[in-house]
Amino acid sequence: MSENGAFRLRLPATSANLGSGFDAVAVALDFDLEVHATASAQFSIEAEGRDAVRCRELKDNLILSVYQKLLFENERPVVPLALHIANGIPLGMGCGSSAAGRLAGVALAVHFGHLGWDSERVLKVATSLEGHPDNVAACWLGGFVATAWDDKGVRVAAVDPPSAWRAVIVLPRTPLPTSQARAVLPDSYTRADVVSNIQAVSMLGLAFAQGRGDLLRSTMRDRIHQPYRSAMCPLLPALLPLAGDHGILGVALSGAGPAVLVIVEGQQSIEQASRAIEKATHSVEEAELLICRFKPSLFQGGLR
Repeated sequence: MSENGAFRLRLPATSANLGSGFDAVAVALDFDLEVHATASAQFSIEAEGRDAVRCRELKDNLILSVYQKLLFENERPVVPLALHIANGIPLGMGCGSSAAGRLAGVALAVHFGHLGWDSERVLKVATSLEGHPDNVAACWLGGFVATAWDDKGVRVAAVDPPSAWRAVIVLPRTPLPTSQARAVLPDSYTRADVVSNIQAVSMLGLAFAQGRGDLLRSTMRDRIHQPYRSAMCPLLPALLPLAGDHGILGVALSGAGPAVLVIVEGQQSIEQASRAIEKATHSVEEAELLICRFKPSLFQGGLR
């Protein structure tokens, strides 16, 4: 949204993979990165919220790096910006902070560079910068998304998560770089592991579309990435056994971790689920519980 030459943007946190949907599915959450930008004589950033000190750094700032890169590549003048950032997304925790930052940079470049890109072009460019479409699509379009990416662009299907469901993001104290989490993954998998994940993820989307919470415990099980990341994300093995009890429907790493996504059947189960989570993690690692809702989809079917 723009007014009086200023540009305002709100982008949600996301949780990708949901266990079995490695690099393919994600869901939008209701805590956000908010950016207010105005043209200025020089670059400046005011920041508040989570990780405010890092967000206000001008050097190696993801949003500004993407913004300047795209203007340069598209032969547009680099307009210095005064940014005010209100950040609600924990950095480096698997909650889609990099996707939100890159999308913010793309959107700023489109606005201040007068690039005239449509939503599909924004999504394609942000995906190419991010390297995979799941977080980007959920952040840009909301809802639960299934994605694919090829030389013709990003393909997305989206549904609204059931409105009653709640998410608990279990956050450790120390972040984990995505590059480090990817480095532990093997180059090949057994047929049994691949088939198991195909079976699970084929039902995961239907579980969200039909509100089948009874399916989440099994459809969020994974044999492609979580077993290899568990040593770096000790909250996960502590929480996986809770799926199916205490009002908890499913448990998985949030993105590449180290945070864990716990899906709860409704607001009425938050208290008992939180107690169970705190008990399970007490002897493992100090954790923060971030309770939130899923954001509905803005998807209008315009993307292939």
